[in-house]
Amino acid sequence: MTTPMPEDGKLAKIRAILAKAEDPAATPEEAETYFAKAAALMAKYGIEKAMLADSDPTQDRPGDRVITVKGAYSADRLYLLGYVSTSLNCVSIRKRPVKGVTEVHMFGYESDLDRVELLYTSLLLQMFNGMRQGRPASGESTVTYRKAWMAGFIIRIDQRLREIEAHAKRESPVADTGRSVELVLADRRAVVKARFAAAYPRATDPKGSTRRRGSGLNDGHQAANRADLGQTRVSGRRAISA
Repeated sequence: MTTPMPEDGKLAKIRAILAKAEDPAATPEEAETYFAKAAALMAKYGIEKAMLADSDPTQDRPGDRVITVKGAYSADRLYLLGYVSTSLNCVSIRKRPVKGVTEVHMFGYESDLDRVELLYTSLLLQMFNGMRQGRPASGESTVTYRKAWMAGFIIRIDQRLREIEAHAKRESPVADTGRSVELVLADRRAVVKARFAAAYPRATDPKGSTRRRGSGLNDGHQAANRADLGQTRVSGRRAISA
């Protein structure tokens, strides 16, 4: 397992902006403004690291990390991690649960692994906080509502992350090597997939399904529109709960 590289100044700046977005004293409008700025900076950071590493591989190396997931609604935690991982250019697989604990093994470049961990940790907290504040429709069970809420949240987060990443790619200049961002990222995806396939040649898609029904689906979707996409970085093997 590789050791995460020290956090640089840009990630620290993003963290500071996102801390403002999660301040309980911030209005929804203020939180959304902070989030929009931080999310754009994070996407730009990922592209910049990729382009720099195209000419200097020491700037961003391929690696892998393990996150341990446990606690209530563990399947939903795993869905969230799987979607965030895929949206940010990583590949992950969940191990067989042992006594209620599931290990997720992620493969990607260090900058993308950093972004996945940062976003997942923050979004997990936001997802559980928002879910608990929602109210089921008349006659609807709390569990049905909450699972639908989380499904709506996860689906919309995935859409938002893909939109932000696509915008950052369109705005990116060519690398110093003269190669386009599409070529650079395609090569990185190939490296990540090869490393994953070598470790897990029989693996299947780890994200699972977020097909849920219930009044919470739309509530979760709307909450994801307001979500801040990251605050607390984690590294190495971590147990994340909320």
